[in-house]
Amino acid sequence: MTHRTLVRALLTSAVLAAGVMLAGCDSDQISLAQNAKANQPVPPKLVAAMTEKDMDMQSPILVRLFKQEAELEVWKQNRSGQFALLKTYPICRWSGDLGPKVREGDRQAPEGFYSINPSQMNPQSAYYLSFNTGYPNAFDKALGRTGSQLMVHGDCSSRGCYAMTDEQIAEIYSLGRESFFGGQKAFQLQAYPFRMTPVNMAKHRNNPNMPFWKMIKEGYDHFEVTKQEPKVDFCEKKYVFDAVKAPGATRDPVFDASAKCPAYVIPEEIASAVHEKEQKDAAETAKLVSKGTPVARLNTGIDGGMNAIFASKIPEGNTGLSEGGDSQALASMSLARAPGTIPGTVNPPKPNLAVQQEEPVVATTSSTASSAGTRVASANASDNSASDKSASDKSEGFFSSFARKVGIGGTADASKTTAPAPAAAAPAKPKVAEAKPQSVVRVAPKAEPKQAAKPAPKPAVTTAAAATPAPSSSTQLAGSAPVVQTNSFDTRFSAVK
Repeated sequence: MTHRTLVRALLTSAVLAAGVMLAGCDSDQISLAQNAKANQPVPPKLVAAMTEKDMDMQSPILVRLFKQEAELEVWKQNRSGQFALLKTYPICRWSGDLGPKVREGDRQAPEGFYSINPSQMNPQSAYYLSFNTGYPNAFDKALGRTGSQLMVHGDCSSRGCYAMTDEQIAEIYSLGRESFFGGQKAFQLQAYPFRMTPVNMAKHRNNPNMPFWKMIKEGYDHFEVTKQEPKVDFCEKKYVFDAVKAPGATRDPVFDASAKCPAYVIPEEIASAVHEKEQKDAAETAKLVSKGTPVARLNTGIDGGMNAIFASKIPEGNTGLSEGGDSQALASMSLARAPGTIPGTVNPPKPNLAVQQEEPVVATTSSTASSAGTRVASANASDNSASDKSASDKSEGFFSSFARKVGIGGTADASKTTAPAPAAAAPAKPKVAEAKPQSVVRVAPKAEPKQAAKPAPKPAVTTAAAATPAPSSSTQLAGSAPVVQTNSFDTRFSAVK
């Protein structure tokens, strides 16, 4: 028996090797069965889990990915013919935003339904082990979307991929390998922005990607109600799930992603179950919206996400666009064991500094404070605004001197109007540090209007002098923010995502 199994494995290896060469893969890809990393056995714990769930080692698998939850699920067919969840893996790193990949270089991890065959498995990946997601599929191509080499791989580094630890990808790879050995021609990969629950649909109801998400939710629902891999087709630039030929048709429908949909039907038992689920979910979503469920914030400049278990192990770790809670929640997870080795080169999601600098900062100047109010200023504008403040001081000195020379207000009035100047300067302690960020309001802008109101006889001189620098300061604060580079990632992966 053992001899027969070994012979079958070797024959399968030869077939897979031929398939890889025929598929025209990268030259560094070799047969699934001729690489030590790619031939690691399925861990004993997973074997025990399969036995408990009535699954065969080489039965078909199905993979689901969720960005917001930062989780990868491996489902496996049991002996009853249905798929059951075998194991959930926390995702170490994914990049981009919630939403589908659109173009080459946008750093987006793809969303949608993809098919993984043996030729897409890469045992010699620069990221330990990997498999290609198959992006772009026919739907993506019909929309003109571009991109290549979008992977699920190890090394916890992403530039448009779903990155795991090396230990995790070794397990996932071994499960895929065994399913191919068992005869599965390709396994399905379903990638979602989040679990397609009423709560999440309510939270993201205003997201511009919602029409696309509702479309792929149909496939999500098909799998949920049947626990079978949904058959995926494309026509009229949309997804179609579990389509079969219409009654009376003599042949199966032929689909083209860019062409008009052919005549087809969805089996009644599937259609009715999916419709019932959709109605229930829609009612629950509407109920949550009516109760005032908060709308999820759109991307604030953070590139992708990371599961909390990994973020808790990294200095200044952040879950980014994934769920994770506050620093206290991460601290509580720090004692838990990480599912694999986290490389020292890993970069957690970080806020885009260029966006973060848009936080409001009050920057008022004397008499313009009441009319102009507060102004939003960038933290990076500080160096330039310091020089503007110096120029303003010089400008005030010039106009005051000019006023005295031409005799505006007389000597007595001049003495009265210049008297408040020391009082106004007294609370302005940051004046000592005029080279420091002047966009951070510590220049006593509130004190100056009060002082300006005291010289009743001729306040016009001081008001004009104080108001003069305002346009310079305001203009600089509004347009001095430089472009700041976003957080960088490890660039060892040669392909552009």
